[in-house]
Amino acid sequence: MDTETLLARFVRELTALDPFAVWAHGSLAGGDDYQEGRSDLDLIAVLPGPVTPAVVWRIAVAHARLRALPLAAVLHCTYLTPATAADPARRHPTWAHQQLFRRPVTPVTRRELHAFGRVLHGRAPARLLPPVTDRELGDFVVRDQREYWRPAVDKAALWTRDVWVDLGLITFARATVTARAGRLISKREALDLLPGLGAPAEVVDDIRSRRYDAHPAPPTEEWTARRARLTRDYLGPAIDALTASYD
Repeated sequence: MDTETLLARFVRELTALDPFAVWAHGSLAGGDDYQEGRSDLDLIAVLPGPVTPAVVWRIAVAHARLRALPLAAVLHCTYLTPATAADPARRHPTWAHQQLFRRPVTPVTRRELHAFGRVLHGRAPARLLPPVTDRELGDFVVRDQREYWRPAVDKAALWTRDVWVDLGLITFARATVTARAGRLISKREALDLLPGLGAPAEVVDDIRSRRYDAHPAPPTEEWTARRARLTRDYLGPAIDALTASYD
């Protein structure tokens, strides 16, 4: 299996950095929603620290050595240290989309790691990351809906792209369950819930086909425009209602 081959090679490449832990989260750890070749490989590595420019260079070299392997382009890893791991707002060195930048390890990722994180090397998440309360998790997902996704709904050009339609609706369904019940759900579960939340069924069917069918038909220009309109008409009021009802 290409996934397991790549993960084993990645852990070997990090040996020179003496990591305390390497973990998988997202669908790769969650199990039933991971699709090889379509899903990202979302990883966290905890290094002894500090992450100096020399360490960042060694991280980049480690990823460069994987470049020829299948799936290497979708392997994403954020690098923490024990001294920097506790703050969910702190931005950490991250390799994703074939480049290095900084981003936080969000409360959603932290809860995933505690709930079903997969240990690829070293210590378990509970030994290095503080737990996330239901309130912290709910506050984060609602704020993300209000401050990121709601303004995006007003940018019509974005919603002609598959990725915005897919993530916009799926993230909304997942945020709704998290805000109301304090739990995380998979993308597959989110798709199952969306019609009951009032999402347009034909758009949900379109997402499901593109995610899970072996050879989905490419969307027509007419459907792309209609899908964008249906998605935006639904998401705007739905996000407004979710954020208004959250206390």
